[in-house]
Amino acid sequence: VYLFTPTDSFHDQLAEDRPFLKADHRLDTELVDKLILQLNRIYPQILSDKEASRFRKLDVPTSVRLGELLTHLQGKGEEACREFYRALHLHVEEVYYSLPTRLRLRDSLDPLRYPQNYQQRHALNDHEPYFFVGCFSIALGLALLYYYGEAKLTGGSRALGMAALGLKKKAQEVLIWYTEETLKK
Repeated sequence: VYLFTPTDSFHDQLAEDRPFLKADHRLDTELVDKLILQLNRIYPQILSDKEASRFRKLDVPTSVRLGELLTHLQGKGEEACREFYRALHLHVEEVYYSLPTRLRLRDSLDPLRYPQNYQQRHALNDHEPYFFVGCFSIALGLALLYYYGEAKLTGGSRALGMAALGLKKKAQEVLIWYTEETLKK
């Protein structure tokens, strides 16, 4: 199975879509004429007036004219193929979205159809959740100290000293120092 990626050339995509386009009955004479006129009027360097009139002959079956047009565009190169897809998208959107290359591209980008395994990594560090809980607890304790201030905590400063027992050495020293200072005042 050949999957197209967004980086594949329009020339290659047109080669793949060619049998589908020639067989699709939604591309009738009127729509093929619209595509030819679009390419001729907006991009005369891709499809000149003489070439456009050749591809618009009504005595030639539509599928044959379309096949010759696609061959001509592929001979003109990548830009001509891209402009054909743009014209097709503009005039016959339902055909454009049902092209084999568009369907494969859509299916390859559909996460429900082809689930991909994505690994999540923590961008900041690889610490356990307990590290974050500990940091949050220290920040919360310091915020409470700042919020309630010295005047409100003088009676409860001994409770702060007791709370410092379960902390690391540096945090314990800071809390005990703070409690001792408030008791002295």
